Amino acid sequence: MLDITPSAARCPVAHNLGDLTDPGLYSSGDPHTTWAQLRAHAPVSRRTAADGQPYWSITKYADVDHVLRDHATFTSERGTLLVLLGRDDPAGGRQMAATDPPRHADLREPLQRALAIKQVEAKREQIRAAVLPLITPLGDGGPYDLAERMTRMPMAVIGTLMDLPHADRARLIELTAAAIAPDDPRFARPGGTQAVLKAAHRELFAYFQDLVKGRQKAPGDDLVSLLLRMELDGRRLTLGEIVANCYSLLLGASVTMAQVPVTALDELMGTPTLDDWAGDSSALATGVEEALRWSSPTNHFMRYATRDVELRGQRIGAGDPVVVWLGSANRDEEVFPDPFTFDIRRRPNKHIAFGIGPHYCVGHTVARVSLRVVMAELFSRFTEFAPAGPGRRLHSNIINGWESLPITARNRLKRAPVAY
Repeated sequence: MLDITPSAARCPVAHNLGDLTDPGLYSSGDPHTTWAQLRAHAPVSRRTAADGQPYWSITKYADVDHVLRDHATFTSERGTLLVLLGRDDPAGGRQMAATDPPRHADLREPLQRALAIKQVEAKREQIRAAVLPLITPLGDGGPYDLAERMTRMPMAVIGTLMDLPHADRARLIELTAAAIAPDDPRFARPGGTQAVLKAAHRELFAYFQDLVKGRQKAPGDDLVSLLLRMELDGRRLTLGEIVANCYSLLLGASVTMAQVPVTALDELMGTPTLDDWAGDSSALATGVEEALRWSSPTNHFMRYATRDVELRGQRIGAGDPVVVWLGSANRDEEVFPDPFTFDIRRRPNKHIAFGIGPHYCVGHTVARVSLRVVMAELFSRFTEFAPAGPGRRLHSNIINGWESLPITARNRLKRAPVAY
């Protein structure tokens, strides 16, 4: 079902648009066709989810930017993802992602300091050591599941920086996957999506509570210990604040880092663009930024209007849910020339794959450094990347990404210099 504004009703294609809340649209459909039509004909439109819940859909870059920046008008505290549409987030005001400024800044600031670019760059060799075991098997000659391996990559990186026990990491990968793709059939359980989310969140928070308590007794040189030592307004962080920061960092890294290399290689394998990127170290950083724009791993964020507000002539009422589509904003023709061209040297590139405003991804430095390491090492060691069978996309309206993508590659006869 589709409930649209009068402006959308005049659009001859509006009634044929797909349901943007349907996870199947992202696993087997084409959301970009729908987003392009909405940008052109109904950039701010009232739509109805499959369960009958109405929401406002925002598809243009300028409007997405506005909604995410204006926290006073569009609050995060009632829920930030469509899985919570129609119900308030019980973590509102307590978890960093579901808290508005100024309280949000109090929760964010310690982790932001810990992840400043100098701090992360100093750990680049640790990140490289965590990445190499994941990519080295690509040279063995047989099919290599890039998506499956990259799913492990965020845990290898963040697990190293947080000093998470290796024995725990496989389970943590499963829990974070369930938290970001709760509609995926492999996580199905009685009670549906909400039961999957509740169980994943409960186990993750319990895990980090135990981890932090243990780290209090035996601190080390890691991010969790750093959070334990930090002070905020003259006091040490509470257990709940540290646990919330650990959770946010783990999920944020899992969303962005895993999907970007997979989506980029899926798009570029067999094209001159990939060879060009691999052969030009000066394009490494701009190519990673373009891969972030192109993949836009986080499909959407949700906010709730705190007051009546008008956007592009549409009146959004106080209390209405508002969903912004990052993948749509990052292909907006008014902002990105030739938006459907993967341009490894695109400048400027004001993508919002990490969001924008007060909730800009706190782990963006870790993600950027890690992605540069991954792509540089892949390009240095391998050539002739090619698909080795059909891929399988994630069944999720939260994450734009892959569950499986088998590929092959050849070892370079002479390893190319690595330039990060």
